[in-house]
Amino acid sequence: MVLNNIEKLLERYENGETSIKEEQVLKNYFSSDTVAPHLEMYKPMFNYFLVNQQEQFTKDIPLNTKRKFNYKWISVAAVTVLMVGLYFGKSFNNDLGTYSESEKELAYNEVVKSLEMISGHFNKGTSTVAYLNEVEKGTSALGYLNEVNKGTSTLGYLNEIDNSTGIIFKN
Repeated sequence: MVLNNIEKLLERYENGETSIKEEQVLKNYFSSDTVAPHLEMYKPMFNYFLVNQQEQFTKDIPLNTKRKFNYKWISVAAVTVLMVGLYFGKSFNNDLGTYSESEKELAYNEVVKSLEMISGHFNKGTSTVAYLNEVEKGTSALGYLNEVNKGTSTLGYLNEIDNSTGIIFKN
């Protein structure tokens, strides 16, 4: 009688017509040791369902609602702006104009005047930095002291000089 009932429940289970209570009856039957030999193939499936039902998720779920700023979109926007700028920058005709013979002379004179002004300001700036040449002369003189220091360090046995008396102590 019980076996017929289980077989009917299995048929209804395969058709998707069982209730939760009927599925629990099937799980209990297949978890027992007394399973009919021709129904042994269902035992691993229902045991899996029992084990899976007891599983619990133990990890913490972070619930940060802070949205992180996606910096990738900044680079996409920058490339887009650059490409649009290049496209529209080249599409406009940047004609600087042509000059007639009388205007060429005038343009040449204006360029010469501008370059003379830049040259004057540049020369004024370099004259204020001229004192650096004096500093360079002083550092080259200090270079000779380094040579003296190298000479005394190569002697090896001279380690200390008493500054107050000028006496050299040996190791």
